Amino acid sequence: MAKIISNREIAPDTYLMAVQGKYSGKMGQFYMLRSWRFYPLLSRPISIHDINDDSISFLYRVAGEGTVLLSQLKTGDELHLEGPFGNGFPELKGKVAIVGGGIGAAPLYYAAKALGSSSEVENLDIYLGFREEPLRLEAFEALANKVRVQLGGNVTELVNPNSYDYIITCGPEAMMEALYKKSVGSSAKVYVSIERHMACGIGACLVCTCETKSGNKKVCKDGPVFLGEEVYHG
Repeated sequence: MAKIISNREIAPDTYLMAVQGKYSGKMGQFYMLRSWRFYPLLSRPISIHDINDDSISFLYRVAGEGTVLLSQLKTGDELHLEGPFGNGFPELKGKVAIVGGGIGAAPLYYAAKALGSSSEVENLDIYLGFREEPLRLEAFEALANKVRVQLGGNVTELVNPNSYDYIITCGPEAMMEALYKKSVGSSAKVYVSIERHMACGIGACLVCTCETKSGNKKVCKDGPVFLGEEVYHG
């Protein structure tokens, strides 16, 4: 069991939780979290928002019974974590864009932190779309050459795929698919982080099956990160 350092609401129904301990994980991977014994039955998959020397943090939105219970945790309370799980974003080089929509920005901070410190990345730009107030904008601004924010509307309209070698994205399915289709024929290779309901986190239960061009894949094990061309049609 791990101890909660802090668990604060940073926007309506959106929480930033820090957990004490030494943890590992690649950008785009996730942990399974639970603070209850029997009900709800399943742990909740939540992506890594950040990892430091003595803590790991998760940015999450209250969306059901499990996340309601997580949001009620206080400093000093205990939490059970399992992970890291999943196939994360690859190491990239050249010109990179990060595109996030809403709570999809959660795993992209850790990705921006890793890519921003990489000597292989020549330029890192971040595009974030939100319905209302931005999430952790100042933290993102400290990591990139440029950060552009779209409040309402479609953040993909801000992105020119021909300006990048790679684009990584997480957010609403329609946003990611539109971004991939916009990139077809451009210089950019697109990686998307898919969200699905999960039960085990290790690929045993088949709850999170995702259809791809090479057959059905498990989001928890084969993903959550896939090449855009694997899951969307151009």
